[in-house]
Amino acid sequence: MPSKFNKLTVAIALASGALISSQAVASGFQVREQSAKALANALSNAAAGAEDASFMAYNPAAIGNIDGNQVAGGVSYIDATFELHDAQASNVLGLPYTSDASGEGGETAVVPSFAAKTQLNDRFDLGLAIYAPYGLSTKYDEDWIGRYHAIETELKTIDFQPTLNYRATERLNLAVGLRAQYADATLSNATDFGSAAAGMGSPLATPGRNDVIGTVEGDDWGYGYTLGALFQVTDKTRLGASYRSEIDLTLDGELDVRGTDPVSEAAIDAGAVTGTGGKAELTTPANLNLGVYHQLTDRLALMANAEWTEWSSFDELVVEFEDGRDPSRTEENWDDTWAFSVGANYSLNRQWMLRAGLGVDETPVPSAEYRTPRVPDADRRWASLGATWMPTTNLGVTAGYLHVFGDDVEIDQDATLTNENASRGNLSGDYEVEADVFALSVDYRF
Repeated sequence: MPSKFNKLTVAIALASGALISSQAVASGFQVREQSAKALANALSNAAAGAEDASFMAYNPAAIGNIDGNQVAGGVSYIDATFELHDAQASNVLGLPYTSDASGEGGETAVVPSFAAKTQLNDRFDLGLAIYAPYGLSTKYDEDWIGRYHAIETELKTIDFQPTLNYRATERLNLAVGLRAQYADATLSNATDFGSAAAGMGSPLATPGRNDVIGTVEGDDWGYGYTLGALFQVTDKTRLGASYRSEIDLTLDGELDVRGTDPVSEAAIDAGAVTGTGGKAELTTPANLNLGVYHQLTDRLALMANAEWTEWSSFDELVVEFEDGRDPSRTEENWDDTWAFSVGANYSLNRQWMLRAGLGVDETPVPSAEYRTPRVPDADRRWASLGATWMPTTNLGVTAGYLHVFGDDVEIDQDATLTNENASRGNLSGDYEVEADVFALSVDYRF
C-alpha cells in the first residue's frame, strides 16, 4: 500500500488544522466564561468591573478593588449549535460523497472556575485564579458528509494563575500574574480508504464506503504571564487595562485507528494502515482588555469593554513526525480581532442587582476557504441578562444568561492533488452558528 495511506498520513489528516476547537461565545477557540457577573453584562465589565476575585481572570488588578479576603466560584453551561446546511462533498477527483447523517456538530460543555484573594497589608494583595481560557468542542456523526475533514475535536485547557497586586496609590492598582497552562486535545476524522484501495484495483473497495477512523490525543504544559492596571479616576469612574501573553504548547499525539467495515478492518489487520506518532505546535494567543466603569447614579452603573486578540499568531499548523519524514503544514491565515460590549447594572435595593449587556465579536477566519468543520467560526452578537442576590453584605449569588447570534457563513474547502485536502476532498455549504450560555457563581468575603 502506498505510504500516503499509512497510519502516519491518517495522523496528518487528523492533525492539520485540528488541535483547536470551536467556542460558542468568543471568536476562535477562546473561553470567556470565568464569571457569572461578567457574563450577565456581556463581558462589558471585564477590564474595569473588578466586582469580585473571579475578575482577576480578566484583569489581575481587580483584586486591588476588594478589601480583605474573598473566595469566588462558578460554573457555566454552554449549549452550542454549529450546523452545516446544503453541504456538498467529493473526493479530489470529483466523485461525490453523500450521507443522510446530520451536519450538526454542536456540543454542550460545563466550564468551572475558582478564585481567591487575600489582602496581605495596606499595599499588597495576593490571589489565585483557576479557570479555562480556551477550549470546548465540536462532534459530528461518524458517517456525516464532512467526516474526512472532522468528526470530533476537543480542546481542554486550565490555567493556574497566582497573582500579586500592588496598591500604588489610593486610586491606582498594578498587578502581575503568572500563568501555568495545561492543555489536552482529542481529535478524530475519517480517511477514505475505499478510494485509495479502489484506485489500486481492489475489487472489494468502494470510494466513500470503506473508511478508516483515526483518533489522536495529545497534551502539554505551557507558561505565560498577565499584567493589569485599575485606575479610579474619580469616585464614580474607573478605568481598567490588562494584557495576557501568548503561551506556546507542543502537543505530542498518540494515534489509534479502526475500520468501519470488513474491507477497512482487513487493511488494518494486514498492516496497510500503520505508522508512527507525531506532535504539533499550538500557540494560545495574546489579548488586551480595555474598559471603563461609571456609577451614573446611586442605582445605575454603566460600563464598556474592548478586547483585542492576536489571532494572527495562528498563521499555520505544522505537524512533525517521529520517523523523520517531512512535516505537514496547513495554512490558517487568521486575523487579529476586536470584541466590543456595553452593559448596565441597576440596584433594586440592598439585596438585588439587575444586569444586562450587548456585545459584538469578530471572527478571525478571513474567508470561506479557511473555515473548517473543526472551527466553523463566524461574526457574532451577544445579548445577556442576569441578577445578583446578596442575602448578607459578605455573600453574593449571581445567575446570568447570554445568547449568541452568529452570522450564517460559508465553508469552501477545496481539494487538489497537491494541497492539504488531497486526502480529505472538497467540502462546501453554509454554517449556522448560535449558542445559549447559563452561568451561576457565588462569592464570599471574610
